[in-house]
Amino acid sequence: APRLGLAANQTNQTGPQCLEVSIPDGLFLSLGLVSLVENVLVVAAIAKNRNLHSPMYYFVCCLAVSDLLVSVSNVLETAVLLLLEAGALAAQAAVVQQLDNVMNVLICGSMVSSLCFLGAIAVDRYVSIFYALRYHSIVTLPRAGRAIAAIWAGSVLSSTLFIAYYHHTAVLLGLVSFFVAMLALMAVLYVHMLARACQHGRHIARLHKTQHPTRQGCGLKGAATLTILLGVFLLCWAPFFLHLSLVVLCPQHPTCGCVFKNVNLFLALVICNSIVDPLIYAFRSQELRKTLQEVLQCSW
Repeated sequence: APRLGLAANQTNQTGPQCLEVSIPDGLFLSLGLVSLVENVLVVAAIAKNRNLHSPMYYFVCCLAVSDLLVSVSNVLETAVLLLLEAGALAAQAAVVQQLDNVMNVLICGSMVSSLCFLGAIAVDRYVSIFYALRYHSIVTLPRAGRAIAAIWAGSVLSSTLFIAYYHHTAVLLGLVSFFVAMLALMAVLYVHMLARACQHGRHIARLHKTQHPTRQGCGLKGAATLTILLGVFLLCWAPFFLHLSLVVLCPQHPTCGCVFKNVNLFLALVICNSIVDPLIYAFRSQELRKTLQEVLQCSW
């Protein structure tokens, strides 16, 4: 069966001009393993260093766990499919279907939680900039814990409903709307943070009577960071949710059928996002990199 059942209802109406990008199973497994190693290291580093036991790093840690689950679930599903195709794993159809449902819930739940924690990190950074003096009274460990628990519970519930009722248009539209809302939230918050950073830079420039190069440097550096944050998010997630949108809008159209054939490419991009997330949100921290070195030295 197609992964996540998302290509269900598609027909063979795709024309001869249809472009299908094949993702070798070996590449799929390799991407998953790279993501697994990266995110395990992030979790280990945060668990080891008590200085990193703060709400901000707990959100980063949960993002790493979500990305880890995205990779592990996809790798496990790929491995099971390969074993079934090779005849090395004999199972009844009902058992295979139940296993497929469990894996799909895990995949979908980890995707939803990953998106939620990306949004939570954006909100945390926003509060730390615009409410700096009150940050520690607003973002407390108990509140962060409740937010994390709510995200995990909501992810499990929504993914279970999605897999159970993915044929229903309302469910697919709800998932696509969730992605659009998360994209809008991140865009608004990060653009506002960039504007504040540039405003602060101009204020410092006036105090030191610095001319335009500092202002331009602030704008260029901030724009580059914003482009990376939102660009990676869009590149890795948008194709998957475009797929979901087309399942609703044109399930029988030949052109849309061409898109459906590339579902494995879209899932590979999601795994690539799990590889890039630690580079953007975790490894840029000097404290975390130092702890990571200690973890690697201990492992050797």
